[in-house]
Amino acid sequence: MFGDHAVNPPVVLAPMAGITNVAFRRLCREQGGGVYVCEMITTRALVERIPKTLKMIAFAEDEGFRSLQLYGVDPDVTAAAVRMVGEDNLADHIDLNFGCPVPKVTRRGGGSALPWRRRLFGRIVSQAVAAAKPFGIPLTIKMRKGIDDDHLTYVEAGLAAQEAGVTAVALHARTAEQRYSGQADWDAIATLKQALDVPVLGNGDIWEGSDALRMVEHTGCDGVVVGRGCLGRPWLFADLEAAFTQGADYRPVLPTLGEVSKIIARHAQLLVEALEDERHGCADFRKHVAWYLKGFPVGGELRRSLAMISSLAELDDLLAKLDPAVPFPVEALGQPRGRVNAPGKVSLPHGWLDSRDDETVPEGAETDDSGG
Repeated sequence: MFGDHAVNPPVVLAPMAGITNVAFRRLCREQGGGVYVCEMITTRALVERIPKTLKMIAFAEDEGFRSLQLYGVDPDVTAAAVRMVGEDNLADHIDLNFGCPVPKVTRRGGGSALPWRRRLFGRIVSQAVAAAKPFGIPLTIKMRKGIDDDHLTYVEAGLAAQEAGVTAVALHARTAEQRYSGQADWDAIATLKQALDVPVLGNGDIWEGSDALRMVEHTGCDGVVVGRGCLGRPWLFADLEAAFTQGADYRPVLPTLGEVSKIIARHAQLLVEALEDERHGCADFRKHVAWYLKGFPVGGELRRSLAMISSLAELDDLLAKLDPAVPFPVEALGQPRGRVNAPGKVSLPHGWLDSRDDETVPEGAETDDSGG
């Protein structure tokens, strides 16, 4: 439950910059149930009503449960952003981001760097919960294990967030140093679940419906958060719904290339409608082509052409050249998608690790650039 909203199936789409816009969320919602979160929104950009940011939080009329993720470093600005969400009726659920490992975020003390400063973290969450309460908006947090293996924070941060009154806690079971490399540490999710009374959601290495069932069984978590696994595979949400509904009887249904082609066309159409411009919509779609065709026997020239489309008619002509009977490549199942990078030193503000109880907001911490 997120407040009065039952999350059924217990699946949440993770915010992804440049991906989880209104078009992609609609495409995923057409596949299965869950909570579908928009792109990460910076608190400063929201309170200053930056036009680009306001456009990013536009929800479709049929999005019955509007979910918004905020990123901020200043407790007062974060609280002001939460109040604005409530006063302007911008969303039904707010998630606070403490998991982003991107250098431009962590070097300001934000994202996955922030829980290390436990008093600052506590103030942000407490003030946000207090600001959301008069509007009945459930507030959750998403975080990582910590900065690196020598600076783990997830249990302490989870307990602090629970004490502050959050509805649920999601854990991406990697450190910021890991970025998106290696395997997620599902044992950490189990540890957090044992430590908290509020629901715990697990994130990391959910590539198939069966992975979600294994994570729940292994960790006891209350639900899953899916990010990269749905890139080029929005039908994963149908897979997840079937898995949670059928349990041990679950068997995945794999789309043929023809069925994937229909979803590709639908995705591009939705982007054109959302951006209200065919060329811009098609240009935005191009980055999805490689994900959709991963593992399929499609020639390089055709792949390149699909990744350079400028109109829906051109897309339809190229999709007609694909063999609709080609089965889904089973060798691609369970394989990482999207960003797969090497571990790297985390960019932090000067002296960030020196004191855990310093509540000072780093100079220039707040940014007006939404989207991660």
